[in-house]
Amino acid sequence: MASLRSKRGLLASTAAINAALLGSVILVPMGTDVAYAQAQTSPPQNNVSELPAVTVDEPGAAKKRGAVVSTQNTRTSRAVAANRRRNATAPAQSQAPRSQGTGGAIGMTTGYVATASTAGTKTSTALIETPQSLSVVTQKELRDRNVQTLKDAVSYTPGVTTTAFGYDPRFDSFYIRGFDATYTGIYRDGLRQGGGNFAIPKIEPYGLDSVSILRGPASGLYGLGSPGGIVDVTTKRPPLTAFDEVQLQGGTYDRYQGSFDVGGPVPGSDQLYYRLTGLLRDAKTWYPGNDDDRAYIAPALTWRPDADTSFTILSEYQSSRTAASIGNFRTPDGQLTNIYSNDPAFSAMDQKQYRIGYAFEHNVDDVWTVRQNFRFYQVDVDAKYTQIDSIDSGTNLASRSAWRILDSFNTVTLDNQAEAKFMLGAIKNTVLLGVDYGHSYYNDKIGYGPAPDLNLQTMNYGAQAIATPAFSIFNKQSTDEVGVYAQDQAKLGGFILTLNGRQSWVSQTTTAGLDGVPSTQKATDFTGRAGLSYVFDNGIAPYISYATAFAPQVGVDASGLPFKPTTGEQKEVGIKYQMPQIAVLLTAAVFDITQDNVLRTDPNNMAFQAATGQVESKGVELEAKLALKQGFDLTAAYTHLNVVITQGNPDTTGNQLSGIPSNSFAAFGKYTFQSGVPVEGLGLGLGVRYIGTNFGNDQNTFQNAATTLFDAVIDYDLGRLDRRFLGATMRVNATNLFDTHYQTCQSGYCYAGERRQVIGTLSYRW
Repeated sequence: MASLRSKRGLLASTAAINAALLGSVILVPMGTDVAYAQAQTSPPQNNVSELPAVTVDEPGAAKKRGAVVSTQNTRTSRAVAANRRRNATAPAQSQAPRSQGTGGAIGMTTGYVATASTAGTKTSTALIETPQSLSVVTQKELRDRNVQTLKDAVSYTPGVTTTAFGYDPRFDSFYIRGFDATYTGIYRDGLRQGGGNFAIPKIEPYGLDSVSILRGPASGLYGLGSPGGIVDVTTKRPPLTAFDEVQLQGGTYDRYQGSFDVGGPVPGSDQLYYRLTGLLRDAKTWYPGNDDDRAYIAPALTWRPDADTSFTILSEYQSSRTAASIGNFRTPDGQLTNIYSNDPAFSAMDQKQYRIGYAFEHNVDDVWTVRQNFRFYQVDVDAKYTQIDSIDSGTNLASRSAWRILDSFNTVTLDNQAEAKFMLGAIKNTVLLGVDYGHSYYNDKIGYGPAPDLNLQTMNYGAQAIATPAFSIFNKQSTDEVGVYAQDQAKLGGFILTLNGRQSWVSQTTTAGLDGVPSTQKATDFTGRAGLSYVFDNGIAPYISYATAFAPQVGVDASGLPFKPTTGEQKEVGIKYQMPQIAVLLTAAVFDITQDNVLRTDPNNMAFQAATGQVESKGVELEAKLALKQGFDLTAAYTHLNVVITQGNPDTTGNQLSGIPSNSFAAFGKYTFQSGVPVEGLGLGLGVRYIGTNFGNDQNTFQNAATTLFDAVIDYDLGRLDRRFLGATMRVNATNLFDTHYQTCQSGYCYAGERRQVIGTLSYRW
């Protein structure tokens, strides 16, 4: 607390200095109407300046995937500056114009190597100048690996565990540095997505430009969340020059997919640019009777009335169908059997989601830039499934129940930013001031009832009618968060001091039962980050940082008092190296995270929980990314992680958190033969993912065995064969190449790992 108070004082002093130097801060361009600044309903004039409770309770209550209750992010030299911006080099054809305030990779990107990102600071900042671990998965890496889910995209990133829940196409569930990021840690274009129970937005990777993974607490800029970090995906945006692509895919398990991506200037206009990305998939999976269908369309439009202003509308409609329950029957002690628990006669999770928002940016003058990012998200889920509850070995019958979950989730997010760049003596400052607001509403209905027994001798799946149960469980929750934040990035020579702080006010209203009485809980907290880097001329950049996080928790303790919010703090020391003139980025980090007020069983009243638990995560992360001109790209990551329940229940205190491997390694490399050889244009890639041993339950009574998985790709540029095929490419990707059978257990529940998937792609770009 003393260190946090000192940081508050330091941030307050910085704010006072900036206020004295700059005067009043205005978050909209000067001369702009206040109503316009709030609503953004008319174009600007040219040249006018949710939350899941974190628990270490007994297995079965916290981590089980099933029917659970709500779980709820000076005008001088203006003409010169404008002319300089107009003469700037345009982005490459395959890239969209990016706004600084929208998150994701920016600056120069070569192969698998990005040099800058906004995810760590909400400003355009070089990766080696960000005093925290930050990885970027570029567009080329997404394409080479042909990622099908967000979990696939981050599976080669240090500190990220994607295997804890095995194969599950319903959700993008993963851990960052040992902390769950599913509900509060996933962002799109710098704005939190959120979610509750089954209503979690699905991210279509074909609609992404890049994926950024910020590891460690991010509450100083983004508000409530776990101390593990966030994943921020960047949506494709309209390109400045015409770009068109079509793709056809076919794969194992009757997988068929077509997609297109077209964009460029709107004909007849020099201010409007468009992009339209779409996808249609019909597919099965290796689980019987399970679909993996999807329809996706994402229109985008950018208006650039002058070199200083951009306004981009981003939208999406997506429908998908997967199984609502994945996996085989588990014995009472959580072990998997070979008996499929679901039934194709009553098994579907239909999800529809809608998204619309905008990203506005205006360069007021040489000092000030203002931004406003807004988004509305709606997710509707109707999930039906059966499950085996018990088995009678005497009659060879399995007793079953039928379940239906109807979830609806919507969120409105608004982020206002003002950025100022100025010199204070010899110190170069980049100051960011922001106010954001987020509102989410979640409605959950659950019904369950009997289902016909399954005959274990005839395995009569799909042969019996299963009635839809009536709803009997009702939950509603709304969350409102207001945050005010400030940041200063001060450069003096090679030193870079980064300070940020945020005051958050959160209100959550929960209603349990159809006629339940709403209960409101409020939380407030100050969070922040202090980091110091030194960038040498040769590209080496050591750094040290301290950051904090918080997240409200729903419920009351034995005294009837609301649970305290969880709080977290991280100390991190690292070093980054960006090789001059060569696309090579090497990073190493050592960190220590402590999360307090974690829910555990109250030792004085076993019928209640108490926010008195603690989890500690310590680890080492290494990452290498390179892109050589000779056609070789590589990403490699190693993680050593020790996540311990330092204060839990009597049978878990001092144990390692289950499902999190102590050691993991992942590397993916691809080489494309260059001109002058007979196989010019041929690309070969191989990936390896090693998941080390880890405990299968928090009692640490058994372990998951280590697993090594291989991925591969082979592609060929058909234009090298015949110029008539210029722009056409064939590619074949395989994940889990050798079809390794494995299972993983977490909190005592076991899940089957994903089997081999082979997908062939024919694409044409012009």
